[in-house]
Amino acid sequence: MRSLLLILTNPRYFGPSWVFASINILFGTWAIYIPTVKDQLGIDKSELGIALFFLALGVFTIFPFASKVIDKMGVGKATRAGVLLSCLTAILPLLAPNYYSLAASLFLFGICNGFTDISMNTLVTEIEKEDKEKFMSASHGFFSLGGVLAGLGSFLIGPLGNPPLHMFLAILLVLVVNMAFFNRYKNVVAPIEENDGFSWSLFKPLLLLGFISFFSMGSEGAIVDWSGLYLKEVSLAPEFLWGAGFLGFQVTMTVGRFLGDGISSKLGSIKMVALASIMVMLGYGLVLTTQTHMAIAGFALSGLGFSVIVPEVFRIGGNVKGVDSSKGVSFIAGTGYAGFLAAPPIIGFIADTSSLFTCFIVLLVCSSAILLSTIILQKRKRSSN
Repeated sequence: MRSLLLILTNPRYFGPSWVFASINILFGTWAIYIPTVKDQLGIDKSELGIALFFLALGVFTIFPFASKVIDKMGVGKATRAGVLLSCLTAILPLLAPNYYSLAASLFLFGICNGFTDISMNTLVTEIEKEDKEKFMSASHGFFSLGGVLAGLGSFLIGPLGNPPLHMFLAILLVLVVNMAFFNRYKNVVAPIEENDGFSWSLFKPLLLLGFISFFSMGSEGAIVDWSGLYLKEVSLAPEFLWGAGFLGFQVTMTVGRFLGDGISSKLGSIKMVALASIMVMLGYGLVLTTQTHMAIAGFALSGLGFSVIVPEVFRIGGNVKGVDSSKGVSFIAGTGYAGFLAAPPIIGFIADTSSLFTCFIVLLVCSSAILLSTIILQKRKRSSN
């Protein structure tokens, strides 16, 4: 909790953390209106799926270029620009008059979100280096908090009855708070390493970190999309408990991220990821009992484990010797998003051809692969010392 207290009492740390919350406030507000946009434009589910793909495409499009732009602008100013651009483009999908303009606006929103994601993680990495303080995990906790705030905003749907106005209010909240803290981090600059290329010795640790990020974020996406159906069809849970796995997962994700930095300071990032992966495996073990309450507890325990894996991987990637922090974060973010987007349809395919129970066995194997990766990383760390 020390990192959370640090953020809440020091504007230098609150500013970057609020950027994390901001991105999810904007994205979450858009997400709650997806069904409304679908009905207004008269598009079917497959067309909606393609339009949403353009959001992901925008995120991937910016990844190869983000680090160069961030290095040129300075990470503080780049983060500020990312927030402003995200606010500018967030309202566009809700104003789209037709299907094609929806796809185009989501593409632009994806580009801005992807750029901000990389810049804000790089920003926190650099401030951690400068101040020798850890608050990366708690910053990701603010991302989860932003999702909670967006969810609470869903109560405005009825009273407002106006999606663009709702988004405008969310943008106003994001901008007002960020404007108060821009000056606290705008001058932060990430030092550029003299060695811009990726030698194989430098690429290997990033490759393993990308592997961990892919499976971790992929598993997160799978739980978000499939936990309810698992409780319904496999655990045969009553209807009022179908969302309990998702809720437990989100709550423990938020709590774990607020607690993670303090534990990481004592254990170290690699050991932290290893411990978290073991926790995830135990969580999946409970899920695979298929008993309703055990499965719900398993989703919650998995959330506690996953809460710290991605923040710690960002922290490690931003500190690889000889690699610019922006490049390390960009690589890990790219592989993580790939997993987040790829896993749910892959899980769906396995569920169609086999069963949802088999899907969670596969996810258990993936978490064991994360644990194996940390063992390799720890051995390399020892050999390099």
